[in-house]
Amino acid sequence: MRIHPLAVPLTLSLLLSLGSAPGLVADHAAGEVHGTVEFKTSCSPAVQQRFERAVAQLHSFGYEFAKTGFEAVAEEDSRCGMAHWGVATTYLHPLWAAPTPAELAAGRAAAERAAEVGAQTERERAWIAAIGAFYADAESADHRTRAVRYREALTALAERFPDDHEARVFEALMLLGTAPPSDRSFAQQKRAVEILRPLVDEHPDHPGIAHYLIHSLDYPELAHLALDAARRYARIAPSSSHALHMPSHIFVRLGLWPESIASNLDSASSAHATRPIYPVASSFDELHALDYLEYAYLQTAQDELAREIAARAARFSELDQQNFAGAYALAAIAVRFHLEREDWKAAASAADLLSERAAAAFPYAAAIPVYGRAIGAARAGDPARAEAAIAQLGELRAKLAAAPPPGPYDWAAHVEATRLAAAGLLAHARGNADEAVRLLTEAAELDARVGKHPVTPGTVLPPRELLGDVLLELGRATEALAAYERVLVEAPNRLRALAGAARAADLARQPERARTLHTLVAAVAAPDSQRPEVVRARARLAAR
Repeated sequence: MRIHPLAVPLTLSLLLSLGSAPGLVADHAAGEVHGTVEFKTSCSPAVQQRFERAVAQLHSFGYEFAKTGFEAVAEEDSRCGMAHWGVATTYLHPLWAAPTPAELAAGRAAAERAAEVGAQTERERAWIAAIGAFYADAESADHRTRAVRYREALTALAERFPDDHEARVFEALMLLGTAPPSDRSFAQQKRAVEILRPLVDEHPDHPGIAHYLIHSLDYPELAHLALDAARRYARIAPSSSHALHMPSHIFVRLGLWPESIASNLDSASSAHATRPIYPVASSFDELHALDYLEYAYLQTAQDELAREIAARAARFSELDQQNFAGAYALAAIAVRFHLEREDWKAAASAADLLSERAAAAFPYAAAIPVYGRAIGAARAGDPARAEAAIAQLGELRAKLAAAPPPGPYDWAAHVEATRLAAAGLLAHARGNADEAVRLLTEAAELDARVGKHPVTPGTVLPPRELLGDVLLELGRATEALAAYERVLVEAPNRLRALAGAARAADLARQPERARTLHTLVAAVAAPDSQRPEVVRARARLAAR
C-alpha cells in the first residue's frame, strides 16, 4: 500500500473521465480549467473573460492568481472600477484569518481606487460600496465588525438585484466567515447551504458554489451531506491546487484516508508545478496539502511516507512564511510526525521551523511546536522542559487574548486548551492523578467548544485523546473508552484513538467492542505497517 508522495497528478483527461461537471469551461488561452463564472460588468468586452477567470480563481482561494488577473484587467481598461474591486477582495480571506496590517492597507487602497474610478451601472457601484464597507474605519473597527458589515452589504445587494447569483455566492461565503465557531447549531452554515443548494442545478460548474458547500458542511455531524460537492469540486476546477485539495476536508471528516491521500497528492503536485510562476502562493498551497497528506499517512500508519512528507516540508523553512495557512502547516507537519507516533523524546526537542517574523505574525502557529515540546517533555520525563513550554503557551495565549481577534476563530482559547492538556500530562507524570484528570477534562471540553479550524485536518493530538491515555494508565478503562469514543465521533477512523479505545475495551472486559475496534485498527492501517498498536491489534485478532 505504498503511494509515493511525489506521484504525478491526475491528468485532465483522467479527471474528466471520472465524470465531468456539465458545462465545464476551459480558459483556452491559458490552457487551464477553473470552472465557469458569469459576472457581467460594464468594463470593456475585451477584458470580460479575464475578469470572470479571476473571479473563478478567487472562489478557489487562489488569491495571488486572482490579484494578478484583476490587475491585468485594470491595466487594459483604466475605466474598469470593478477590476480594483477584485483586487480589494483578494486581501480578504474570510475562512483563514484577518488581513495582516500590510494586507489591510493594500486592500483598503484598492477599494478606495475602485470607488474613485467608479462604474457605469448601479449594480457595480453596489459591489464597490460593499467591499468598501469592509475596509472603512479599519483603524477603529475590529475585523469581525467590518466582516459583518460586508456580509450585510452583500445581503442587501442580493435582495436588490435578485438575478445576480454572484451576490448570493459571496453572501454565503461571508456567512461562513462570520459564523461563531462556538455555535454548534451551525445556524449560519445551514443558511449558507440554503442559499447555495438551489444554485447547483443552474450553475453546476461554478467553483464557489461547490467550494462553499464543502466549507458549510465541514463538521462531523454534516460532512456526509457534502460528499457530492466534494467529488464534483475537483472536476470543476482541476487547474486549482486548492480545488484539488478541498475534497479532502470532507474525506478527513469521514475518515476516508485513501481518498484524502489521493486528493492531496494531486493538490501538492499541482501546486509544486506552478511554483516557478507563483513561488509564494504555490508554496502555501503545497504546504497546506502536505499537512493533510501527512495526517492521512499517519492515520494509515504509513510512517515512512509521513517521514518523507516531513522532510519535504522542512525544505520550505528558508521561506519567510507570511501566510496563515503556510505558517500553520509548516509548524504542524513536523510536530504531528513525532506526536502521532509517540516519539516523545523527539517531540520534546523538536526545533521551530517558522521564521521569527512568521512566528510573531501568527502566534497560534508558533504555539504548535511549543505544545509538541510540552507534551513530549511531560511524557519523556523532562519536567523542567515541560514546565518551560507550558509557561510559553500561557504567554502566547495571553498575547492572543490581548490582541484584536485574528478572524472569527478563537485562537486564544485553542492555545489555552493545549496549555491545559500539557499541564494535565505534567501533573500525571508527577503522580497527581486527580489534578491530571481535572486539567485534561477542562482542556477537552474547551477544545470541543472551540472546534477545529478549517485550515487543519485535526488538532495536533486532541486533548480528549490524551485524557483517554491518562485514564487508561490510571486503570479507569471504562472512562477511557468513553473518552476515546468521543474523539472518534469528531474524528472517525483516527488511528491512535481507535487503538486506545481497543485497549480500553479489552481492559473494561467488553470483548465484542474490543474485537470491533481491533478490526478497525487493522483495516485502517497499511497491510505492511509495523506500528506497535497495529501489530498488537493483529495479534489480538489472531488469538481469538
